[in-house]
Amino acid sequence: MARDASELARRLARDAEAVCRHYLSNGRRQGRYWTVGDVRNTPGRSMFVRLSGPESGPGAAGHWTDAASAEYGDLLDVIRESCGFIDFRDVADEARRFLSLPRAEPRHTPKPVRTPVPAGSPEAAQRLFALSQPIRRTLVETYLCDRGIKAVHDAGALRFHPRCYYRPDDSSPTETWPAMIAAVTDLADRITGAHRTWLAPDGFGKAPVDTPRRAMGGLLGHAVRFGAADDVLAVGEGIETMLSLRCALPAMPMAAALSANHLAALLLPLTLRRLYIARDADPAGDAAVTVLTGRAEAADIEAVALSPRLGDFNEDLRALGIDALRAALRIQLAPQDVVRFMLEATAGTA
Repeated sequence: MARDASELARRLARDAEAVCRHYLSNGRRQGRYWTVGDVRNTPGRSMFVRLSGPESGPGAAGHWTDAASAEYGDLLDVIRESCGFIDFRDVADEARRFLSLPRAEPRHTPKPVRTPVPAGSPEAAQRLFALSQPIRRTLVETYLCDRGIKAVHDAGALRFHPRCYYRPDDSSPTETWPAMIAAVTDLADRITGAHRTWLAPDGFGKAPVDTPRRAMGGLLGHAVRFGAADDVLAVGEGIETMLSLRCALPAMPMAAALSANHLAALLLPLTLRRLYIARDADPAGDAAVTVLTGRAEAADIEAVALSPRLGDFNEDLRALGIDALRAALRIQLAPQDVVRFMLEATAGTA
């Protein structure tokens, strides 16, 4: 595996700029480097990828460093992080696809025997997420784009399952529909649950079923997370709501708690100093904001409510557009966060 990885990395490095243009499309060339916000294709300028140099060793083409996070790696790492892959086999297959190389011959190993796990348990959620695939070029991208969400930053929490089981009730037959699968994780990034959004066969809208959204596993206190939280975090109820906010603030870490009750009970990182709470404009949303604000302030965390103009921030994005959404958010953010998460991000895409 190590030899295969080294050879793929060398081949990618021979055409480093093409790799960057494809997987780090939010960046741009500056002299001998490709600059972008980070290895997950966030807009910005803190990551530098060498576009020329020797095949290996110091200064090799394809090597990159992120000055903000001190991360570094090669172009295989770029493919892994920008695509949200976990297994090296997926990374290698994607690299071979990009390079137009044949897939590696599968090794003939005995098929593992899966022991049953309780339905709806954290173990079942982990298994469902592991059996799903990254969202790039799938119906999940079609669905989100139709909701006005043109790009997903830190997409590792989302996956696609082409035939996810759906059962209306215990007495009904099981159906299969394509689905967006979201990992629910705790503060240590362990998967405790999963959220399923069943999709229409063409990806335009949800599946025509009674309950197209369902969660499983351990949810209380946990969330679907986009980006790693440190001192600032934005939280809200829905996945689409928080992804809409991320379109305007791609560098701000965010978390979707999936419901108003779970938002009110969300566990907060010990390092947190300011919490933005994306409010849904309904009584349940107002109640969640009130409870979570009280919990945050009791922990000496500044809490700031973000209010949409319409029902939620996805409605705002779709009806008003990204520029209007940014303008509305700008006057609600702390001034230092406008500079840190809005001005720097928009400058990186200029």
